[in-house]
Amino acid sequence: MATQIYVNLPVKSLKRSVDFFSALGFRFEPKLTDENATCMIVGENIFVMLLVEPFFQSFTPKELCDARKSTEVLLTISRESRAEVDALVAKAVAAGASTPRPAQDHGFMYQHGFHDLDGHIWELVWMNPAAAQ
Repeated sequence: MATQIYVNLPVKSLKRSVDFFSALGFRFEPKLTDENATCMIVGENIFVMLLVEPFFQSFTPKELCDARKSTEVLLTISRESRAEVDALVAKAVAAGASTPRPAQDHGFMYQHGFHDLDGHIWELVWMNPAAAQ
């Protein structure tokens, strides 16, 4: 079995989060979904578990941070082109997200991102294949 990654994020409303990420084109694994959590499919071996805050809290003795006030993690996903980066940011904004800053063009890498409905930061990047050579 290939190594998989599961990122766990606390959310205030599971339905609201599912509606938001569905609007961005993400799918969910029904076998790993109930009233407390869902498994969002990001890639072949990459998943984000969206857990309602009380359920998330049951996995840690630490206090949960408010992602609108503090940063607990930066989630970065690569895209196939600059256009895909911009398109996903536009979908996120249309679904209620905000953008923390303008797109950044570093020559070898193009990045833009958004804050989801719970304040988690999602960075989207496209790496220029010509720059890698």
